[in-house]
Amino acid sequence: MSIHLVVIDAMNLIRRVHAAQPDPEDIASTIQVCNRALTKIIRSSEPTHIVAVFDHTEQDRGWRAELVPEYKLGRKPMPEALQAGLDKIQDALWDMGIDSLLSSGDEADDMIATLAIKVASRDGQVTIVSTDKGYCQLLQPTLRIRDYFQQRWLDSPFIEKEFAVQPQQLTDYWGLTGISSSGVSGVPGIGPKTASTLLQRYGTLEQLYAAEDVEPKWQKKLEGTKELALRCKQVATLKTDITLGFNLQDIRYTAP
Repeated sequence: MSIHLVVIDAMNLIRRVHAAQPDPEDIASTIQVCNRALTKIIRSSEPTHIVAVFDHTEQDRGWRAELVPEYKLGRKPMPEALQAGLDKIQDALWDMGIDSLLSSGDEADDMIATLAIKVASRDGQVTIVSTDKGYCQLLQPTLRIRDYFQQRWLDSPFIEKEFAVQPQQLTDYWGLTGISSSGVSGVPGIGPKTASTLLQRYGTLEQLYAAEDVEPKWQKKLEGTKELALRCKQVATLKTDITLGFNLQDIRYTAP
């Protein structure tokens, strides 16, 4: 039987659903809407395996903050009612046949990337359900990203239209432009248009900084910024070698 693994970026889904509820204290409504969303996702994707991956609510900002101290420094904390209701939400997922994977130190993004690449590299089909464009660096024929809320695929044509680069160049792109929502600065004075133009011409950050024919108007902005750009690129790059501690059989989907 062919494998189709669906990986839910749990807090990406849940926080958006919760923010749209009229009463933020009413966790039952959040659970109800999440269940409806996940039912639609399961019906449309027909997974053989499924898992919802959660960030640990008490973890520090991890290795990325060591590279870029501003990383996620200004992020709003999770609403107290939502944090208090996470156990109930995970129980509701379990009742739907969806197991929850809770990180114990690694970011959920890296755990999702590790699991997705492991399955996709063995010819299994993987669908990551998230609005987070950071996963698009993982795109390949057997791995795709679904934005449930916009009802769209974050695929190669989307990336080309949105960023004017190839999926494999996204981390180079963010190394130059930064990621404002995560507090990653990028190179001062390098905006999206310049970043895409430079990467279309030079391919990667390493090749860009090694080039001797960069136009003076860009060279001036790039001067002395190589270390910063490479650190920002590293922060934007998802890890795919996290120890997960379970096997695929553990998350096989069986309809309740």
